[in-house]
Amino acid sequence: MKYEIFISGVQKELQNERHALKDYIHGDPLLGQFFEVFLLEAQPANDRHAEDLYLNEVKSCDVYLGIFGNQYGYEDSKGQSPTHREFLLATELGKHRLIYVKGLDDSKRHPKMAKLIKSAGEQLIRRRFDTQPELFASVYASLINRLIYDGKIVTGPFDASACRNATVDDISSEKISWFLSKARTSRNYKLSDSTPVIDALNHLNLLDNNKPSHAAILLFGNNPQKFMISSEVKCMHFHTLEKRKPIPSYQIYKGTLFDLADQAVDFVMSKLNRSVGTRAKGPQAPVDYDIPEEVVAEGIVNAIAHRDYTSNASVEVQVFPDRVEIWNPGTIHPPLTLEKLLLPHASQPNNPLIAEPLFLTKYIEKAGSGTVDMVKRCKKAGIREPEFKIDGGFFALTIWRKQAKKQPKSQPESQPELQPESQPESLADRVHTLLKKGALSKSELSERLGQKEVSGQLNKVVRKLLDEKHIELTIPEKPKSRLQKYRLTKKGIDYLKKLSK
Repeated sequence: MKYEIFISGVQKELQNERHALKDYIHGDPLLGQFFEVFLLEAQPANDRHAEDLYLNEVKSCDVYLGIFGNQYGYEDSKGQSPTHREFLLATELGKHRLIYVKGLDDSKRHPKMAKLIKSAGEQLIRRRFDTQPELFASVYASLINRLIYDGKIVTGPFDASACRNATVDDISSEKISWFLSKARTSRNYKLSDSTPVIDALNHLNLLDNNKPSHAAILLFGNNPQKFMISSEVKCMHFHTLEKRKPIPSYQIYKGTLFDLADQAVDFVMSKLNRSVGTRAKGPQAPVDYDIPEEVVAEGIVNAIAHRDYTSNASVEVQVFPDRVEIWNPGTIHPPLTLEKLLLPHASQPNNPLIAEPLFLTKYIEKAGSGTVDMVKRCKKAGIREPEFKIDGGFFALTIWRKQAKKQPKSQPESQPELQPESQPESLADRVHTLLKKGALSKSELSERLGQKEVSGQLNKVVRKLLDEKHIELTIPEKPKSRLQKYRLTKKGIDYLKKLSK
């Protein structure tokens, strides 16, 4: 028998959030087994009075879930709205109550709604949210806790359950600080980058009985692969149209999920063809790859975010002359289908506690629209639509490359010219882009460029950028130190800004 959740809120306000939450709960493979959602506005026409219907549902429900915004709603003869009456009845009957408040600015709320929110806060813990992914993650964590408390499940889902043998000491304070700064800039996230680690993890629902969850270790761990070795990403580059040994370039990347995404995207982009146009329309020549970088990033981040982390397999990224294939262990869950991935659909992340931080830092750009955006970007770039399939327990994405046209031997200056990624100017731009995210050693640069060892050309480019004051040493007093790294100077940062424009 399922628990019934009664979702309350002013009928016209936050309607999209309520319906999306209902679809999310019903579509989640775990929550859908245990919870049924009641929404008054989703009910068919009925000869019963609406007030009798919703109050009776409050009486019969197991969980009262209120989503409160700025409006108070229609007031009856006693000056109370249906939302207020529902909350009071749920309180009187001792129902399990969950309250979620949209936004931080209480000054914009109807005075009675502000009073209701304050009253709820004096009785129970409220959660604030700004976006649907934040709402989903908070509800997900609360409902899982209810199932564990009632003994319906012995342990929580993988991303929510404690990582065995891990402690808060295994969380990197630097990575937490970086995330908070990035999230604040990207999504106006409310926590400052000086927030203590424990408080940040707690706010993101990444603690299980004060222990870091699997999601916490994967996102912010000092060494995530110490606990989950298969969380690495394998990247391969083939010169043939099928997998064939020996593999010309094979890299296994480790680190947090943010590191894995950055490294895998850098690997793919370093293997794609690049065309450089003329400077006819400005000082910077336009640059195009045979697959847009946004499409590559979306495919890789989706694989990392939604994979099955209980599997012993890893995410694999394979670059072929005509395509890029991204394989991740796992599948999609109802009501999603392969066909629906090509159409607008609600966000239904397999690992919501992992997906939310990726969303807050814009690694996932829009909830539920990633695959649709990929299709649009591919069409705009003049390449075939990406293809999705389920094969042997893996979800596979194929992104087709734009086929290069043969260029005449002598080209007019006005025509774009195909430029291989190994050319010094191109390699210098890649080095600028890699150092944008922080200082790196020469071996780390080489690895992220997909090279097996530091090449003579990389050495040449590094010397050139040092001479031009685009980069500098992190340990200038010891130029040959084994700990030496390189970082962008102000001149290098300015160049990178011009490059991105």
